[in-house]
Amino acid sequence: MSAIRKKLILVGNGMAGVRAIEHLLKLAPEAYEITIFGSEPHPNYNRIMLSSVLAGGASMDEIIINDLEWYRSFNITLYTGHTVTSIDTVERKVYTDKGIEARYDELILATGSNPFMLPLPGAEKEGVIAFRDIKDTRIMQETSQKYKKALVIGGGLLGLEAARGLLHLGMEVSVVHIHDYIMERQLDEAASVMLRKELEEQGMKFLLKKQSEAILGKKRVKGLLFTDGEVAETDLIVMAVGIKPNIELARKSSIKINRGIIVNDYLETNIPGIYAVGECAEHRGIAYGLVAPLYEQGAVLAKRLAGVPTEGYTGSITSTKLKVSGVDVFSAGQFTEQPGSRALRYQDEIDGVYKKLVIQDDKLIGAVLFGDTNDGAQLFSMIKKSENIKGKEKELLLGISGDALASPKGNRLEGMADDEIICGCNGVSKGAIAEAIQSGGCTSVGQIKACTKASASCGGCKPLVEGLLQLYAGDHVVTVKEGICGCTTLGRDEIVAEIKRMELKTVKEVINVLDWSNEEGCAKCRPSLNYYLGMLWPEEYVDEKESRYTNERYHANIQKDGTYSVVPRIYGGVTSPAELIKIAEVAAKFEVPLVKFTGGQRLDLLGVKKEDLPKMWEELDMASGHAYGKTLRTVKTCVGSTYCRFGTQDALGMGIRLEKAFERLNTPGKVKLAVSGCPRNCAEATIKDFGVVAIDGGWELHIGGNGGVHVRATDLLCVVKTDDEVLEWASAFLQYYRENAGWNERTAQWVERVGLDSIKQALELKEERLALQERIQKTLSLTTDPWKQIVNEPELRKNFEELSQPETV
Repeated sequence: MSAIRKKLILVGNGMAGVRAIEHLLKLAPEAYEITIFGSEPHPNYNRIMLSSVLAGGASMDEIIINDLEWYRSFNITLYTGHTVTSIDTVERKVYTDKGIEARYDELILATGSNPFMLPLPGAEKEGVIAFRDIKDTRIMQETSQKYKKALVIGGGLLGLEAARGLLHLGMEVSVVHIHDYIMERQLDEAASVMLRKELEEQGMKFLLKKQSEAILGKKRVKGLLFTDGEVAETDLIVMAVGIKPNIELARKSSIKINRGIIVNDYLETNIPGIYAVGECAEHRGIAYGLVAPLYEQGAVLAKRLAGVPTEGYTGSITSTKLKVSGVDVFSAGQFTEQPGSRALRYQDEIDGVYKKLVIQDDKLIGAVLFGDTNDGAQLFSMIKKSENIKGKEKELLLGISGDALASPKGNRLEGMADDEIICGCNGVSKGAIAEAIQSGGCTSVGQIKACTKASASCGGCKPLVEGLLQLYAGDHVVTVKEGICGCTTLGRDEIVAEIKRMELKTVKEVINVLDWSNEEGCAKCRPSLNYYLGMLWPEEYVDEKESRYTNERYHANIQKDGTYSVVPRIYGGVTSPAELIKIAEVAAKFEVPLVKFTGGQRLDLLGVKKEDLPKMWEELDMASGHAYGKTLRTVKTCVGSTYCRFGTQDALGMGIRLEKAFERLNTPGKVKLAVSGCPRNCAEATIKDFGVVAIDGGWELHIGGNGGVHVRATDLLCVVKTDDEVLEWASAFLQYYRENAGWNERTAQWVERVGLDSIKQALELKEERLALQERIQKTLSLTTDPWKQIVNEPELRKNFEELSQPETV
């Protein structure tokens, strides 16, 4: 007869508590009957990736760590949307706000922390929020659709992430900070100034040395009053000024608290059977807010609950490796000079690189890296080991040591401490990955990802995971060939080559002939095959609508409430009074709830019912702006020499010519163009997929830019003299990208992958450019405007008369 399982309750469904449960399930899978209560209506998700959701770089589904099936697979009882309001520590029971009563033998408090809200007059007004959870993220997304200006109070990491996300959503954003430089807890002043300059170039504004006094407005926020008497107008205030441990439940239950819930080295509170872990816990006077220490606590607690010997948790030296709006930043240890310490600095303003080492008693005690963070893990290891670095200072600062720093990657990884964090998103250490390989039998990156979650989020640590795999598995490494999806082991180039060789002409044919494991394909491979076939056989291939996403099937962007947005084509951002009147009349007739100017100089009609789409298109009688799918989106322009006194070329005319030339062009990823009439670059051409900048006597042509989550400045492709040459090079570049990039691969990623030199070489000869131009013109000659096609064909129009919610691929 099996032993009776003890009852374990976890209060809090966040990252720290659930990580402890994951460890426990590996150590003692049969020991406990587990119940989890979570206040949010979601399964366990990665809170530190909320900024990616806000900025559009990830969806909610992508940041889920453990989905509902995971809880079911381990027979865990999960109560979402339940807040535990009281604990009976004598009877060992917990009670929730929804009437649930549950008994425990062991209880873990992982109640996390609450955002600190400044107690300002007016803080209760509508439009004043924190940035802490999914609800806050959604409020910010919704606000950006109706309002223009945002203020973020707090110039720390969280504040900057919120500000960057709001910028991406099209708002004007200013960061209010009480200190004279930003991120003062992670950076020294020199690195902070460099970071601020980078962010200002991206459009972020800063109000430094400002103390807030009151929030203005009646029902909704209208402005922020500072103690110096100045007022900043705003439609949204996001407070990101810090967090405080959530200790209210512990306080009511007579559990000993200070700033957090006080725990010993085994995460035990003063009451037997009750533990605390994560941001709510205070250990040796410190409450940690970074993910790595919280995961270290979880591992110790799991061993304690499983009866496995452990030395206990002794605290953490923290490091932070961040990517703030596309800028690499690293800091660790004591990075400000203290009495008895000295600092070494290296600064390169041209390349945007800054390094600082803080040394005391010939030992490295702190470091700051900006722009180049490759040595961060090595330096952090030295800090934790209190390693003597006498005589190595210059080499460490410049990164040119003949020893560890210049050794092959495998040797550098071998010398790294076991507790060094490899995957910051999921708090996975080198030791955990080594154990998964040596004891767990993992022989591929995919198996390590499944076992430890390393590289399962942003993927930035994958090269290190691969290096550790090679180090510990050696000849036993199984190189699992990763195809374009789980249905096949074939990569993009192999699939395209086989389609050409065997002249495959349909998605079904490709799946059958190339032996897909899933005979129907999936949501990842079917759209890519549809693109490759259309790109290779533009005259013969019939586009397969069912292999496209909802937005592309219905030629409008679906919104979260099931309505759609309509964006008519406005060439180069230039319109006319008659066109504006027409748009306004149609918007009024169909009772469009929101009309918004987009970042691409167009009008977005939001909140349109599906059945109204064809009628709206018909009355607008304008071309589709293709604000959906993998196509040319916009060509942004400034007024150039037409009106601007600084303009050297006709940016308006060039922008309109380019947009009319390439509208309706299907591409591997969405494509945005811009034309600036002078080097002042008002159209932001140097963060576009193809940017054109006017100079005296010609044009600079730039490629591979991106203004999204991972900001990338363009590379200079060439300089040309005539307008016709601009069109020739643009055609050649876009077609070369179409023929060689992977589906869903933006030009920024593609240029980095293949290299600028290879693209220059491919486009160097005029005859090659003309051949590419001819192929793109052939493709464009076969396209039709989807709005007009649907308006004119009754069979297609019927699809919009059905009021049911469309399915998604």
